[in-house]
Amino acid sequence: MSTTQITDTTPISDTGPIGLFAGQMRRTGVSARQLGRLGESYAAAWLSAHGWRLLDRNWQTRYGELDLVMTTPADVLVFVEVKTRRSTRYGPGQESVTAHKRQAIRHAGAQWLLDPTHRRIRYASSRFDVVSLLVRHDDGIRVNHIEGAF
Repeated sequence: MSTTQITDTTPISDTGPIGLFAGQMRRTGVSARQLGRLGESYAAAWLSAHGWRLLDRNWQTRYGELDLVMTTPADVLVFVEVKTRRSTRYGPGQESVTAHKRQAIRHAGAQWLLDPTHRRIRYASSRFDVVSLLVRHDDGIRVNHIEGAF
């Protein structure tokens, strides 16, 4: 599968849900857990602004959690793993999606598809994406969206 990488920076002055989450993420005193949840909200709003539709969020299985389950305007079902960082000191967020984590997300995605409540959802194909967010206090949030990451 080939991957596509989209990079975008949301300016500090952005309004609406994206700007709201960006402002909350840049606050001091935000814990790592809070930053992760805000990052997921930001990613969902950013993708929704691009025409995506949110189906599920923080869906739990014995294999782990699916951060976001969304469909694209082309009816592609996408399982989105979101990684939010304050710096690149330990590398970009997408590097933390290890082989073990990818396998767990694949298993969780299969469980999501098998859940009877999701049988009515129509989609043309499916894939796994990674959205890596870098919170930049000076000029906004840097979004690195890797389509078909694994």
